[in-house]
Amino acid sequence: MTRTFFPDLTVVVPTYNERGNVRPLVALLEKALEAINWEVVFVDDDSPDGTAREVRAVARENPRVRVLHRIGRRGLSGACIEGFLSSIAPIIAVIDADLQHDETRLAVMFQALADDPDLDLVVGSRNVEDGSAGTGLSSLRKWGSDRANGLARRLLKITVSDPMSGFFMLRRSSFNEIALDLQKQGFKILADMLSASRGRWKVREVPYTFRERHSGTSKMDSTTTVEFLGLLISRLSGGLLPIRFVLFLMVGLSGVVVQLAAVRLALALPGVAFFWAQIVGVFVAMTTNFILNNKLTYHDRTLRGREFFRGLLSFYVVCSLGAVANVGTAQAIFSVWPNWAVASLVGAVMGALWNFWASLLVTWRAR
Repeated sequence: MTRTFFPDLTVVVPTYNERGNVRPLVALLEKALEAINWEVVFVDDDSPDGTAREVRAVARENPRVRVLHRIGRRGLSGACIEGFLSSIAPIIAVIDADLQHDETRLAVMFQALADDPDLDLVVGSRNVEDGSAGTGLSSLRKWGSDRANGLARRLLKITVSDPMSGFFMLRRSSFNEIALDLQKQGFKILADMLSASRGRWKVREVPYTFRERHSGTSKMDSTTTVEFLGLLISRLSGGLLPIRFVLFLMVGLSGVVVQLAAVRLALALPGVAFFWAQIVGVFVAMTTNFILNNKLTYHDRTLRGREFFRGLLSFYVVCSLGAVANVGTAQAIFSVWPNWAVASLVGAVMGALWNFWASLLVTWRAR
């Protein structure tokens, strides 16, 4: 069969439980992009509300529409990357499915790239003149967005006024230059791309007004905030530390506090020796670490029901072996170089690496 449709623009729409927004968004894109040869790809993370099924129904009516249905993978950044890679168009864009972004600005972005061959990226911004957060953000979310923008700009040395924007357009060739350096986990792919480009990209911002959500509920929660902090740390490390490993370490540090508190409480009970208090503290810390990792570090592989308890048992085993690796490595280092601080640190690093990789392969293995 001969292919007859070669789009100049691919609009990528990451989705999770956005069934009610599919048809309205396609209708708006039809109107906004009537002068452009375009397509839209909905990248759906196996939404339980049947979003992918709805996109397929629309695609049977409209050849510009297609779906990438992801199984066993979650996260906006990863969805955007897969959507980009699936496109043959020279220009790619991202827009949310909730209709909060102004789709009429896509034509302006496209024209900016057409007029300037040196331009790599056009960002839809709420923070430039004539741009606004409108009524789409509560006062709390706006405060959080402003703080996140400030952190990203300061720590990652980004000059764009709205690096938290989820509304942008870029050349596929520019994306290809940084694709291998991007983090697949997380929600803030624009900040990640800008950091990965290391200031080489020519960027322009166009204003838009952020609107109220049309249907469904926001996906922004505490996990998003923690993942953003993980992204900052990952980028500050030059990408050496993946976001998932950063989150695992953050949870591990919280476990130290939990263990100390649990030991203190256990010792407050009559007749409890330190040995048993320490055992209680270790198991309480391992349990809270598992719960937090299940919610934050591996939220795209969250274990539920029976799998939750099976995962907890396997995590106990993994961490117990990690403790053995910690002590064994520290002892081996100390026997060669009798510096307790160095030996203990190397042992802790070895234990952390073991716990991370073993739990990734055993407790939260990809299905």
